[in-house]
Amino acid sequence: MKRIPTVPATSSYGLTAVAFCGWLLAATAHAVIETYEFSSPALEVRYHTLSQELRCPKCQNQNIADSNAPIARDLRVVLVEQLEAGQSDEQILAFMVARYGEFVRYRPAVDRNTALLWWAPAILLGAGLIALAFHFRGRGAGAAPALTASETAELKKLMEENSS
Repeated sequence: MKRIPTVPATSSYGLTAVAFCGWLLAATAHAVIETYEFSSPALEVRYHTLSQELRCPKCQNQNIADSNAPIARDLRVVLVEQLEAGQSDEQILAFMVARYGEFVRYRPAVDRNTALLWWAPAILLGAGLIALAFHFRGRGAGAAPALTASETAELKKLMEENSS
């Protein structure tokens, strides 16, 4: 009769395994799992697109599709209701912006308030390229002048003395 080795329950291995399983269960318990009935598959696609576009007002770094905050849950319900009511994407986004401000959109509209936000990357890239051009042009101007005939002869003489 073979004896199968077992790990005692009081070992650190057993406690670690139990703690890991508890953590894994706790992590999955907080996942957002909501299902909505849509009247057409096109509305479901629009729902997923818009829920990725809208930012949670509380979390500020998550979209409403990924957030567990109660306000995000409410926004998802409002989104479903407006989609089923026949609102266009622009009307839904305008409603959300009117209610929560432009911050609720991950890609805010281009207007005088957000122009710098949209154009800053291009402006900074252009400024960097101009600075790089000036830097490399300045390096060429600081190059050493060519040696004169007498300096070349003296350098040749010194090299011959060092090689001997």
